Amino acid sequence: MSDNNMSSQKSEHHAHMETKRELVISLIMITCGAIVAAFSVEEFLSPNNIFDGGVVGVSMIISNLTGIKLGILTVLINIPFLIIAWKSIGHVFILKAGYAMALFSVCLGFFEDLPPIVTEEQPILATAFGGVLLGIGVGFVLRGGGCLDGTEIVGILINKRFSLSVGNVVMIINIIVYTAAGIRFGIVFGLYSMLMYFISSRIIDMIEVGLEQDKSVMIITEHGELIADEIFRNFGRTVTFIHGEGFISGTEKDVLYCVITRAEVHDFRTLITDLDYSAFTTFTDVAEVIGHKQH
Repeated sequence: MSDNNMSSQKSEHHAHMETKRELVISLIMITCGAIVAAFSVEEFLSPNNIFDGGVVGVSMIISNLTGIKLGILTVLINIPFLIIAWKSIGHVFILKAGYAMALFSVCLGFFEDLPPIVTEEQPILATAFGGVLLGIGVGFVLRGGGCLDGTEIVGILINKRFSLSVGNVVMIINIIVYTAAGIRFGIVFGLYSMLMYFISSRIIDMIEVGLEQDKSVMIITEHGELIADEIFRNFGRTVTFIHGEGFISGTEKDVLYCVITRAEVHDFRTLITDLDYSAFTTFTDVAEVIGHKQH
């Protein structure tokens, strides 16, 4: 066997192992997320008539009115969405979503038999802690590549045919759910539910983006090479060079671009100011970084 063939097989084996490793990590995240989300719903939200949005929210309302177990309703209502989406959306996503929904429903049944942590006399605590825990749970499920609610699948399908974004579709559905909850159970519970949804949405964003959000830096200077050398020496990062020209002065400018962590912003700003006080520097939040920061 030639060295090239052996190297190719090793590379393919490594790629396969990486894929399996990523799958295991995603399943662990989905599992933990589904358990935490179910715990939040049964121990904080449902006992206090605080409703989630989407399919889970609809299931909570129906369960409250009919006495049908919440875990059974969430499965039954979500199944049609999974079937419809099977041919339109990636199978891996649907399988992960199905696993997340099934586990979520099982956990709802398990936690239903436990006494609620927060009673009806403490709706603010139920709203706050329920929203935080629900956001953590849903955030981990989404980061693992799955989802707990069929409304997200509806949003994806509608987005494929119309100009509405997934977020707008989910928001419209949730407004309908919260309006129904407010009409049936009182405006106060509808408002608590909306507040809980806002809290959980912010937590979901934090989980998806990450607590250590990176910053992209763009520096416009006439001393590009000097600053690039110092950035590499102090922070261990290279930069991308873009050559530009001042509109009024007509002088050539170096535009440097790199990504740093939030913790490095202060030292980075100090370094640039010391090297070129007239440099124009901008810092921008980065939602996600794919690849290496050294480029």
